[in-house]
Amino acid sequence: MNRVWAMFRSYPYISNVVGYTTLFATADLIQQGMLRDTHGQSTKLSGEVSEKEASITSREEGAMSHLEDTEWRKHSAKEENSSGTVSIVPIHSVDLSQTFRVALVGLCFHSNFNYHWLRALEKRFPGAGAKTIFVKVFLDQLVAAPATISAFYIGLSTLEGSEDPLEDWKNKFWTSYKTGVVYWSIMQAVNFSLVPPIARTVFVGGISLGWTVFLCHFRQQKNEAHSSYTK
Repeated sequence: MNRVWAMFRSYPYISNVVGYTTLFATADLIQQGMLRDTHGQSTKLSGEVSEKEASITSREEGAMSHLEDTEWRKHSAKEENSSGTVSIVPIHSVDLSQTFRVALVGLCFHSNFNYHWLRALEKRFPGAGAKTIFVKVFLDQLVAAPATISAFYIGLSTLEGSEDPLEDWKNKFWTSYKTGVVYWSIMQAVNFSLVPPIARTVFVGGISLGWTVFLCHFRQQKNEAHSSYTK
């Protein structure tokens, strides 16, 4: 722990930016794991429903022999698999290119913005009094929150080569902002009152872990829903 604090004191900018970016990218890896588990559970439930339907059908067609019934089930399963109604749980590998894009946005904007923004707030409003903390939290939600959410959606859409880089931002900004107001107000109040200024950026990176998981998951789910609808 002493070595960590010594590093922060000696290299505050590098330590905070690298720490923040690492946590930011880790959030995407976590959400990819969550997405994989969700897909696996959905496919498993779909398979269970299909098995029940097949069982009911087989009971209704009681005239079929045991051998014929077995062959019929095999044939039916093949047809359902080919049509996409029943699918095997997909093997979901980590999309490193997506994680790289998230890390790039975190490195180029979020980590640097938060580092200089938090330093500026502390310089303009030093101390940890209740009134001072309230002013910092209020300004953070008024300025930093819209800026970082916008950079996340627009930055990733741009890196993905989207035809309209503002589409995600227009569809998801307001929901994301409203969701984040309560979470970030509490977390930044803790940050401004308990965390030394030298480590506040990396602390934001730590609490951003859960928040970025939400943003990545929210963005990915909406994109998949839109893709399914347009097919």
